Amino acid sequence: MNPERRRRALLPVVLSATFAQLLNVTLVQVAAPVLRADLGAGPGAAHLVLAAFTLGHACPLIASARLGDSFGHRALFALGAALFALATAACAVAPSTGALVAARLLQGAGSGIVAPQVFSLIRTALPAHRHGRALAAFGAVIGTASAIGPVLGGALLAADPLGLGWRALFLAQLPVALAALAGSALLPAAEKARDGKARTGKARTGKARTGKAQTGRPQAPQRVDALGAALVAACCAALVLPLAVGPDAGWPPWAFASLGAAVVLGAAFLLSQRLRADPLVHPEALRHRATRTGVLVVLVFNAGVPSLTYLVLLHLQEQGRTPLQAALVNTPYALAAVLGSALAPALAEHRRTTPAAAAALALVTAALTALPLGPVPLALGGAAFGLFTSTVFALVLSRAPEPAAASVAGLLPTAQQLGGTVGVALAGTAHAAGGFPAAMAYEALVFALAAAGASRLVTGGPATTKPATAKPSTADSS
Repeated sequence: MNPERRRRALLPVVLSATFAQLLNVTLVQVAAPVLRADLGAGPGAAHLVLAAFTLGHACPLIASARLGDSFGHRALFALGAALFALATAACAVAPSTGALVAARLLQGAGSGIVAPQVFSLIRTALPAHRHGRALAAFGAVIGTASAIGPVLGGALLAADPLGLGWRALFLAQLPVALAALAGSALLPAAEKARDGKARTGKARTGKARTGKAQTGRPQAPQRVDALGAALVAACCAALVLPLAVGPDAGWPPWAFASLGAAVVLGAAFLLSQRLRADPLVHPEALRHRATRTGVLVVLVFNAGVPSLTYLVLLHLQEQGRTPLQAALVNTPYALAAVLGSALAPALAEHRRTTPAAAAALALVTAALTALPLGPVPLALGGAAFGLFTSTVFALVLSRAPEPAAASVAGLLPTAQQLGGTVGVALAGTAHAAGGFPAAMAYEALVFALAAAGASRLVTGGPATTKPATAKPSTADSS
C-alpha cells in the first residue's frame, strides 16, 4: 500500500481502537449489580472489577509513549491492540472474580499502550493542517461511545442473549477490538526516531514532515528510562487504586497509606527525571509553559467530565429508573458531544475566540441547571464537552516542542485518566455529603477552574521549538 493510502487508513484504524476502549468503559459501568450477583462478589470486589481497568490503563501511558518513539508507534499500537483483544476474550470467559480482575488489568494495560500511539500517529503521519479535524473526529468518537455504551449495555443485559449475562458485554467489544488489531497493519511504518531526522513518512515534497531532531548527526538508539517507568507506574498504581476502591470500602487505613506512598513515588520520579541523562519525560515538556498549562487544564477538566456522567446515571437510577432508561435520558449529552467535536475545527479558525474556555463555562451553566435533568442542559453540557476536548488537545499537541512531542502524547492521556479517577472519587464524596445538588456544585467549580486555565492557554501564544514545516495551521489552534 502506498504512503497516501496508509495515511487515509490511519484515522479509521486508530479511532476504532479508541472506540473499542471507550465502549469497554461505558458498557461495563452498567453491569456492576449483575456482576455481583453472578460471581457472588461483594460491592468492593465488584467495584474492583471496574477499577482494575483504570489501574491497568494509567500505569503504562507515559512509558509506552517513549517506547513508541524508540521502537515505532505502529509496533506499539499493534502490541497494545493485541493485548486488549486477548484480555477482552479472557474477560468474557473468566470463571471467577479474581480471574476477571486480572483480565481487566491486562485489558487496561493494552489500552494504556495504545492511547499515546493514537496521538503520536496523528501528529507524525498526518500533515499539520489535518490535525485539528483528526482530533475533532477523536472527540466525536468519545461522544459516540458515550452514547452507545450505556444504551447497548442496558439492552444486552435486558435481552440476555444465550443466557450469557454480563459476558455478552465483553463479547460485544471483541469484533471492534479485533478490527483495530487487523487494521494496525495498514498504519504508516518507519516511526523509529533513531537518527537525526524524524522518520515518520515523507511529504510529497520529499521533506520530513516532523522536522529535525536536536542535532543533524546520527544518534544511537534511545534507551528507555527503566527507573522512571517503574516509578511512574508505581505512583499511578498507588494513586488510582485507593481513589477507585477507597470510597466504597469506607476509606480504610491502607487507602491513606497508599495515597501517601503516591506522593513519595511522584517526588522520586520528578527527582529522577532531573538526574537522568535520558529521562522518560523529555525536559522540554516540563519547561515549556504552554505544555505544562495544557496538561494541567486537561487534568482539571477531566476531574469533572467522567464524574458528571457517572453522577447523572447514578442519580437517575436512584430515582428508580433502570440502567437502560437512565442511559436513554442521558443520550442528549452524548449525542451533542459529537456535534461539539464537529464544530471545533471551524471555531478554532478564529484566533480571537476562546472556544475551549467558552466550552468550559458552558459546562458550568449545564452543571448548575442540570438538577431537573432536562434535555437542554444535558445537550449543552455534551456539546461543550466535545468542543473543549477537541480544541484543547489540538492546541496542546500543536504547540508542544518537537523534541518533547512523544512525552506530551503520553502526558495528555495520563492527565485525562488521573483527572477522571480523582474526579469520580471527589464527586462521589460530595454526593455522599450533600446529595446531587452538592455534586453538581463540585462539577461547576471544576469546570470554572478549567475555563480559567483554558483561557490562559489560548492567549498564551505558541512559543514552540518546531521548525517551519510543522507549525500549526489556523485549523489547529486559536
